[in-house]
Amino acid sequence: MLGTDGPREGAGPPHLYGEAVSSRDEIIAFCDELLEIDGFGDYGPNGLQVPGSLEVGRIATAVSAHKESITAAVQAGAEMLLTHHGLFWDFHSRALTDAMTDRLRVAFAGNLNLAGYHLPLDAHPEIGNNALILRQLGFRPAPPGSGRIGEVRGRYIGAVGHREEPIRADEFFSLVATELDREPLVFDAGPEEISTIAVVTGAAASDIHGAIALGLDAYLTGEPAEHVMADAREGGIHFIAAGHYATETCGIRKLGDLVAERFGVEHEFIDVPNPI
Repeated sequence: MLGTDGPREGAGPPHLYGEAVSSRDEIIAFCDELLEIDGFGDYGPNGLQVPGSLEVGRIATAVSAHKESITAAVQAGAEMLLTHHGLFWDFHSRALTDAMTDRLRVAFAGNLNLAGYHLPLDAHPEIGNNALILRQLGFRPAPPGSGRIGEVRGRYIGAVGHREEPIRADEFFSLVATELDREPLVFDAGPEEISTIAVVTGAAASDIHGAIALGLDAYLTGEPAEHVMADAREGGIHFIAAGHYATETCGIRKLGDLVAERFGVEHEFIDVPNPI
């Protein structure tokens, strides 16, 4: 906690309203363990990417780490920003660009911790993007071993589910639009009623082939690809692209809520809508 002599070195801004203050390292350790980050090969590092304040009383969450979300987190008085898409990726140059430098300047100036959780947050069976959307749309997860989808670097990150009461396809497409607050791109090529589905959020259009192989009624992802119209028609499956961003807000929000509940800190989700 902050003493009467002011904040110690490494601490964030003083908290004026009596909020709980927790340890940065304890929060990061909780997230790392919950999401089992050591079990994933990913396209970038998972966990803490930019260290800041040692004490945290308020966290922010966002889908992606960029200058707008980092700035908003600092302006909100957060000492930590948890994201699904972190700052650093294998496909980035090792040399800092002007844009990356600007992002880091904002984080450093605000003494902001920044962490990213990518594939582990897609794959988690309880708070993962895929599992949450599956349940949100009224499906139950399939029994273990009954179907896997979304293989990435040796791990299956997608979710397969079923409904006890089938839903008409047109009603389901409307449900997706309502629940995800996004009008999806749909190739209506499957059965009149939907009882089975696979969900792989983000950019996973090609996993439609896995859904077809499993004999499912529908496949939902974030982004489309040119080939999926023919794939859906020839495979007799509904294809739904509901937006990369729109399909990946739920997991990071849930993680933020869990951290807030566990550590007694405040949580604010930073919404930076993206049409992709």
